[in-house]
Order: sequence, then structure tokens, then C-alpha cells
Amino acid sequence: MSNILRKTYNHFSLINKSAYFVSCTQACQDLEGFLSPREVEKMVRVGIIGQGYVASIFAIGLERIKLGELNYYGVPLANELPIKIEDIQIVTSYDVDKSKIGLPLSEVVKRYWEGHIPESLQEIYVKKGIHLRSLRNLPIEASGLEDEMPLKEAVEQLVSEWKDAKVEVILNVPTTESFVPFEKLENLEKAIKEDNRDRLTATQVYAYAAAQYAKEVGGAAFVNAIPTSIANDPAFVELAKESNLVIFGDDGATGATPLTADILGHLAQRNRHVLDIAQFNIGGNNDFLALTDKDRNKSKESTKSSIVEDILGYDAPHYIKPTGYLEPLGDKKFIAMHIEYISFNGARDELVVTGRINDSPALAGLLVDLARLGKIAIDRKEFGTVYPVNAFYMKNPGPKDARNIPRIIAYEKLREWVGLPPRYL
Repeated sequence: MSNILRKTYNHFSLINKSAYFVSCTQACQDLEGFLSPREVEKMVRVGIIGQGYVASIFAIGLERIKLGELNYYGVPLANELPIKIEDIQIVTSYDVDKSKIGLPLSEVVKRYWEGHIPESLQEIYVKKGIHLRSLRNLPIEASGLEDEMPLKEAVEQLVSEWKDAKVEVILNVPTTESFVPFEKLENLEKAIKEDNRDRLTATQVYAYAAAQYAKEVGGAAFVNAIPTSIANDPAFVELAKESNLVIFGDDGATGATPLTADILGHLAQRNRHVLDIAQFNIGGNNDFLALTDKDRNKSKESTKSSIVEDILGYDAPHYIKPTGYLEPLGDKKFIAMHIEYISFNGARDELVVTGRINDSPALAGLLVDLARLGKIAIDRKEFGTVYPVNAFYMKNPGPKDARNIPRIIAYEKLREWVGLPPRYL
């Protein structure tokens, strides 16, 4: 139990423990005047965009840690940060699946988790977000704010709701989109002004709304865990710097991609010449279903394959992209990798790696860190995008033209940025 929760629990000594946890989120919100300024400062108030598999596992795991049911496995910086995992509060959530809107998180997460549901999730209800074709060709009935109002008004409503919830960090984890970067801020602002729904994606509108919100409240963070270019789009980075917004992105690196990066780094350090790379993933969750769409798959492929030339220094022939959807696999995706290379005296070697990886928990654990790092960056006023964070956690680390590097090196750069001692150096 965190210091905040323990202090609240002791203050309400007549309330039994289970009843306390039911109202934990609301209690902490109501008692900010009771908590010390230091305790309030450490709290991280999180809003979720896309209450699907990843967000639901994030919510479940976070609350189970608070209940003492889990250790910190899967969270890279675990208990090393000045902000503890127990200090993260989910204060709002958005989705565009009509069957989820208006439900408490405790009901939504049952679709993705068969175990015990922490009662604290009863306190948060899923609000209506923006879809802009993001659920196209999926077996889901979409309902969004843009169905009821112009995009500019939808942005204003989001900003108002985030103010009410006192959101600090926004985690963007909807379905993969097809997108085109804006490059120039004037192009982005024109699309919003003209209500250009064919040009904008949901993530681009959310990021724009986050910037407007950050400008009004003095600071916020937007974590883009999907391929849409936000940290890699100069238009959004410029807007973020002007608006007191921190951007982390793009596209969380969870499975085969960071492993491939480290293997390529290993080969490059030993001056072995890579001849070709094949890496593919097959899964059975909704994101893999969405990736059967050619345009969405192209978005994902661009973030996954960017590692090759960045790390090797040359563009070895490669096939690196999501490969297929097979429903029985569920969230536990199948990954495979084959790398052929030349070693000393012309010897030709091959590496073959296969595995099964639970897709959503892998990303959810990273989000636990990214929420806390977002708060740290806000406090430091490091607005724009932060490469030392992106290089470790993202497939396509921003800003634009930034290099992918082996994750073991990125990990040390991350620790240096945070202010932690090196681990392997």
C-alpha cells in the first residue's frame, strides 16, 4: 500500500479495507486537501484513450499491484523512480465501441480478463471518444463525438472533461490507424479548422486536444503507443513545445522488435555482415485483425522495419511486419525471426528465434513506466518530445530522423535521463 493510501486508510479507520478500496480513486481525489503537498505532487492522474485489451490489462495490473497481489515484473524501472507505481491513478477512460461507452471499467475489463476484478475499477466509467474511421472493417459498432458535433467542438469537450478529471498523462492505445503525417503545424491547424475528417485520424485529433489542454493547465503528457506519427511529426512536436505538452512516441516496442534491435546490435558490434532478416508476428486479438487491412499494416511495417539501417548502418534485405491474424492464438502472439550473416573467413551463420508472447501485458507494463516518466518530464518542463525515453520504449522513437539504437544502450541513456545510476556500464 502506498503512503497516500495508507494515510487515507488510517484516517478512515472505521471503514473496512475492502470498502476503502472500492472508493480508493474517489477518496484520493476528494482528500487532496488532507494529503501533504509532497504526496499530492507525486500522484499521477492518468487518462486512457482506447479501453481495449492493453488498457484493460494495464488497469487490472495496476490495481492488483496496489492490493499487494502482484510484484513489479514487466515494468522496466519498477520501484526505482521517485514516483511509485502505487501513486498512479486512472481518472478517466475513452472508447468508441458503442457497447463499452457508459460502462464502468470493472465491466469492460471482464472481456479481457477472467480473474478477480479489483472493485476500485467500479468508480471509473468509459466516456465517448473520437473514431474517425479507426474501426473501419472491424466487427465493432463505432460511436464518436464527431457523430454529434464538429471536430473543434469535440476537442473543446475533451479539454473540458480532462480539466474536470485533472488529467496529467494521457495514454493513447487505440487500434492501429492508417495515417499521413502533417509535417507543418499550419497544415494541422487548417485541417482542424476546416473539420477535415478525411485528412485527420483519431490519434491526431487526440494529440491536438492534448496540446490545447496542456496549454490551458500549464502542462500535460501524451503517450502515443501506436504507429501514428506524433513524436515523429514536426507539426505535433512544434505544437507541443508551444503548448507545454510532453510527447512520448511512437509505437510501443514490446516483443520481437526490441529483441531484433539487440540482436542486430550484437552482430554489428562483432562486425558480422547481415545478409537478410525475416521477422513476423501472427496474433488473434483485435489489433492483429485490424492489421489485415493493407493501409494499417503499412503503418505498422514502417515503425518495425526502421531499426535495420539505423543499427547496422546499411539496409540489409528484410521482411519485418505483422504477418497475419489467427483467432485461436488470442492475445498470445507467435513470433519468428531468421537472420543470416557472414562471419570470419566467409563463414555463413544463421540465427532462428521463435516464441509466444502475451501481446497486451508486454505493452501495459511499459505504460506503467511511461505514465510516471510523463509526470517527471512535466515537472522538468521538458516539453516537445524526449528522445532518451522514446529510444527505449518505442519502435519508432521521435523526433523525426532520430535513430533506433540497441535497447541495452537505450536503457542506459534512459537511466541517465531519469537520474539513476548505470546498471551495466
